[in-house]
Amino acid sequence: MTELIGYVLSGLVTGAVFALLASGLTLSYAATGVFNFAHGAVGFLTALVFFELTAGLGWPVWAAGPFTIVVFAPLLGYLLHRLMFRGLASAGETAQIVATIGLTIALPALGLWTVDVLVETAGADLPKVTEGAAARGLGPRPVEHWSPLGGVTLDSDQVTTFALALLAAVALWAVMRHTPLGLRMRATVDRRRLATMRGVDADAASAQAWMLSSTLAGLAGVLAVPTLGLDSNAFTVLLFASATAAVFGRLQSIPVTFAAGLALGVVQNLVAGYADFAEKVTGFRTAVPAILLFAGLLVLGRSRARVAGSIAEDAPPPDYLADLPRWRRALPWTLSVAALLAWTLTVGDDYWVGLVAQGLVLALIFCSFVVVTGIGGMVNLAQASFAALAALTAGLAFGEGLPFPVAVLLGVLAAVAAGVLVALPALRLGGRVLALATLALALLADQVLFQIDAFSNGTVGWKLPAVSFGIGDTNDPRVRVVLLLVLLGLVGLLIRNLERSASGRAVLAVRSAPTAAAAVGVSAVRAKITLFALASGIAGLGGVLHATFNGQITATDLPALTGFVWLAVVVLQGVRRVGGAVLGGLIMALFPEVLDNVTDSQYVGMILFGLGGMILARHPDGVLAQFAEQRYRRRRRHDRRAEARAVAAAAAAPEPAPHGGDAVLRLEGIVAGYGDATVLRGVDLAVSAGSVVALLGANGAGKSTACAVAAGTLAPTAGRVLLDGRDVTSRPAHRRARDGVYLAPEGRGVFPALTVEENLTLWLPSAADRAEVYARLPRLAERRDVAAGALSGGEQQILALAPALVRPPRVLIADEPSLGLAPLVVEQVFALFGELRDRGVALLIVEEKASEALALADTVAFMSLGRVSWAGPREQVDQDRLTSAYLGIGGAR
Repeated sequence: MTELIGYVLSGLVTGAVFALLASGLTLSYAATGVFNFAHGAVGFLTALVFFELTAGLGWPVWAAGPFTIVVFAPLLGYLLHRLMFRGLASAGETAQIVATIGLTIALPALGLWTVDVLVETAGADLPKVTEGAAARGLGPRPVEHWSPLGGVTLDSDQVTTFALALLAAVALWAVMRHTPLGLRMRATVDRRRLATMRGVDADAASAQAWMLSSTLAGLAGVLAVPTLGLDSNAFTVLLFASATAAVFGRLQSIPVTFAAGLALGVVQNLVAGYADFAEKVTGFRTAVPAILLFAGLLVLGRSRARVAGSIAEDAPPPDYLADLPRWRRALPWTLSVAALLAWTLTVGDDYWVGLVAQGLVLALIFCSFVVVTGIGGMVNLAQASFAALAALTAGLAFGEGLPFPVAVLLGVLAAVAAGVLVALPALRLGGRVLALATLALALLADQVLFQIDAFSNGTVGWKLPAVSFGIGDTNDPRVRVVLLLVLLGLVGLLIRNLERSASGRAVLAVRSAPTAAAAVGVSAVRAKITLFALASGIAGLGGVLHATFNGQITATDLPALTGFVWLAVVVLQGVRRVGGAVLGGLIMALFPEVLDNVTDSQYVGMILFGLGGMILARHPDGVLAQFAEQRYRRRRRHDRRAEARAVAAAAAAPEPAPHGGDAVLRLEGIVAGYGDATVLRGVDLAVSAGSVVALLGANGAGKSTACAVAAGTLAPTAGRVLLDGRDVTSRPAHRRARDGVYLAPEGRGVFPALTVEENLTLWLPSAADRAEVYARLPRLAERRDVAAGALSGGEQQILALAPALVRPPRVLIADEPSLGLAPLVVEQVFALFGELRDRGVALLIVEEKASEALALADTVAFMSLGRVSWAGPREQVDQDRLTSAYLGIGGAR
């Protein structure tokens, strides 16, 4: 029993570090929607600063601890927010994952490089990181020991670690659930655009979230460094263990996450101490966190449910080369391949040609990312394991005496089988959850499967022969280059045909709108299995060739974490193009060699590579897509100028805007749209205090776009927005909300994950104001602790408008307020509008249904094709004008 208690207590201490790091992961994800794979790297960098301050500069712990945790860590979080995370918030999941992976590599390298520079260049008296194993923690010195339970011994470091972790988790939970700051953070991630309409500075909320998250990572890092030392890889593994706890908390609940972290530490200790069967399974004990992570992902599924019919979070971007003829698109790559062949066969020396061959074999493996991530939109971090599995299988088969072509085929088939097995959980997972699941499987392969001597042949590995073609074999690097170019051409043709085939269209349908795809009979199961099988087969072929060119394969040649770097390289170049895979492979092979001629530091390359994540924050589709877009913009510049002149000419003599100079809200000559599509073409509109303007028109006329421009969620390309005569065109949405502009958007203007009380609190921080709402609307009072997403459609619309009753805005914009509501609820909603008009609010009501809006309106404006086609008093709206200007309402016969 004493032994059991000892395992449990020491496991609780280890689990406290897991829980602390997992709580920071949960916070940053819950507040920003970005899963930070670099969270462990932030902890490492903070621990490095703490170590250098204490062991190098001699700072006392009571000074170094608060400085690193309370000053350095949050400043680091704020800096990362400004440089990267702010841009990633609106990027797709692939860009988010890869950018933070790059940061995982760059941050430790940056810290270690800085220490080297200070020691070697500036002559600073700082210890090298090899001394990090002796780093001390935050506990008192000398270490004190107690035996409260007989044979169970605790020391002051363990007690300090557990107490600080528990205190930090309680404080974090209180901040998130019981402070305005926490409410703003949760509202921002729930519906970021709506949060800005309610006066929340989403950028500031995100910055504060990253600062808090970095503080927790820094505290975990400092607490863990006496055990882990200053080993960045150990901190990366620590992150994965912590991710297990975060998954069990569904990346939402900090108390559940903390409890899961503690339980993970205990389970890991108990398995190490008592699971005798684990001695027969090589690597089982170290793989416990990966096993629990994968099991948790399968059991819990997605941490956040998708809304039926919503578009994919990582939808494909426009094809900026679609307007070019096929020969024009192929010309740059054709010339590049011809030049490479000419150089390879004539002037290239063996060393550099060998590096090119190495880059091309990586490019072949990278093509698997084009299939599964570029086409399918699924992030698979197990591609390195597929390549290693295929190579080891081929080596085993060849070692058993099978012909080499048969061995290669078996290796590729083994990778395909593994891909299909991985695809099975992918059928119900996606995005960052799938990325974590595939990473867990890759770690399991590394720590268990590849450690079986009968499979990997121990540390010796398997020998593989060169491939002969009669006129030469693959011992000649030039033969390798030619062979790989042929294979890349065939794979590129395969991918191109896949994209244009019925299967490719099915994949795109599943990726963009899975519910709609299922409604028309497209099988998501078949699409995902097909992509995973094809991608793993390509990776397997590349892995076998990689081993063949090297002459052998061992279990450590292609570790799981290599897949991190591979994915990041491809995405940085452009994961949706075979050219991105080729460019990524060549860069990965050649760049280190070129860099060696510039610097002898092992860290500079990692820093530069990691900084590529900042490129993704601004250009999520990679370098090639950025260049294609720039060329497309140049080609389109003339057309845009002509369109702008046409819009300006049409807006030169606009219809008279309703009301005069006393308008509270005025739009003047607004031109706006989305991307290359112009929606509004010179819109003039004005709304006065105490009046209602009904903006009517058919679907697609531009009404919602006009609302977005007025509220500040969409910036116009021309024209201006005036509020009380002041130009607020450049003022962001949250500033306009604070100035009195309240938008009830199309659909429901509520935060589904927040309770009724929390929804009201964002606009009505005063408890007295909320009590007044409840007195007016007893149904909301009954459901104040219910999540807004669980309310009926009518209750959600009433909740969206209720704050305006108590604290009336200067301007209320209602976009399709009757959409999907029962007639009795519609009457109640328009009665609220009438009350607000009587209280002096300027109302702009957008409706497709004319009857309710006309009954309330003082002024009516009709929109057609992005323009106000007519505006005037309601009394002048007759049946003929209504029919001709607003199709679908009582048509003329």
